[in-house]
Amino acid sequence: VREHLAETLKAKGIRLHPGVNPAAIEETGDGKLRFKTDAGSEIVVDNVMLATGRKPNSQDLGLEEAGVAMDPRSGKVIVDEHSRTSVDSIFAIGDVTDRIQLTPVALMEGMAMARTMFGDAPSKPDYENVPSAVFSQPPIGTCGLSEETAAKKYGSVDVYLAKFKPMKHTMPTGRGDEEKYLMKMIVVSDGFEGAGRVVGCHMVGAEAGEMMQGIGVAMKAGATKAHFDSTVGIHPTAAEEWCTMRTKARTTT
Repeated sequence: VREHLAETLKAKGIRLHPGVNPAAIEETGDGKLRFKTDAGSEIVVDNVMLATGRKPNSQDLGLEEAGVAMDPRSGKVIVDEHSRTSVDSIFAIGDVTDRIQLTPVALMEGMAMARTMFGDAPSKPDYENVPSAVFSQPPIGTCGLSEETAAKKYGSVDVYLAKFKPMKHTMPTGRGDEEKYLMKMIVVSDGFEGAGRVVGCHMVGAEAGEMMQGIGVAMKAGATKAHFDSTVGIHPTAAEEWCTMRTKARTTT
């Protein structure tokens, strides 16, 4: 997925500098900035945007005084499977617990917490098959396990791959290389527990987030490769490719 995204970004004329870290940013005096890396390279640019992640903002809330346990390194609030902290009357949800840092996941955690606090029985969030997207250009969509993780969990998985230029970008726009799709489906191999079940779907391409939301529902319901194969695709769309991948690219154990 990452390699395919890198290829399409390069096709758009974007220069990538993998394996290096920022060392310094200096003003050049003419309104531009000189960006230096730890590899010794320099780039003069108009602007620099930092996108270096985030960490739990749990300081200065009085949590230590209340006896709430936190990770000393990251600052995350430590919770059990029901989002309860080390103090029985205090719960924590969302990014501050550093589980899956997505807004819809925090909503799910909040609903589960409300059922635990006010419902008839404790309820815990379900983190299996959470769909997500990276809104790059083109975007990435993913749901379920990676190939390596799935093979380790189930013993053996079949991998189906599709790479293609979307029809609308072949002749009309000439941007086929810039908008090329990658779709990858991971299925439990025959002879192993859960055989035929789709346990991972990953893609790069336009509207990846929209597609992955629907695929997430199917995977949550336990969809198998046979279910995908028996579904009639909508033509002409890129999404129909999920229903027409018939040839295994490889089997990973």
